[in-house]
Amino acid sequence: MIKKINAAKAALNEVKDDYIIGLGTGSTIAIFIELLGEKIKKEGIKIKAIPTSYQSSYLAIKNGIPLTSLEEYPEIDLAIDGADEIDKNLNLIKGGGAALTREKIIDSSAKKFIVIADDTKVVNKLGEKFPLPIEVIPIAWRKIEKILKSMGANVKLRDGGDRKDGPIITDNGNFILDAKFNFIENPKDLEIKIKMIPGVVEVGLFVDMAHIAYIGNEKGYYIIKKS
Repeated sequence: MIKKINAAKAALNEVKDDYIIGLGTGSTIAIFIELLGEKIKKEGIKIKAIPTSYQSSYLAIKNGIPLTSLEEYPEIDLAIDGADEIDKNLNLIKGGGAALTREKIIDSSAKKFIVIADDTKVVNKLGEKFPLPIEVIPIAWRKIEKILKSMGANVKLRDGGDRKDGPIITDNGNFILDAKFNFIENPKDLEIKIKMIPGVVEVGLFVDMAHIAYIGNEKGYYIIKKS
């Protein structure tokens, strides 16, 4: 927990008065949202936030953070988001919270996109630890699963486990396939290939999008910058 707190605290300094901010989804972002609410109360800054999920929306409201939308602000000042994996080039795997489509839309709309994560999320090559989440139209999932397997992936339809019978449903009403490719040599190429499959909504590869990452560890944090 302390690693996530350190990463979230470090990114808090990026938030300025009158900013429009995109809020990602996940456990580290949940900590950041709570800290952001405290910052607003203490410093009296005025910001508006665009959440990437119902979860983040609920947490923002709970912590007194005013909300807005991309319809009102199609270009935003800052996006803060987590990652399931991050490499030395700031390429990411995201989607563990099943919000990858909205995250990619909002993160790509920001003038500056910041990643916050603990040091266990840093890898040499994407796919080392985490499967690649892919959001798909429900009627197409079997067909897409077959194609992904032909590309060398182990594929699983994400379900709700003990908490829910049947597949996880995204905020967009779709399914999530988790595809384990082991090491992804060319993330951009793989992203394009998968997105060309009919029925694929979005791929959890965030390539050449992030500008900086605050990586929390036991002692504090370190930074990975875009080269």
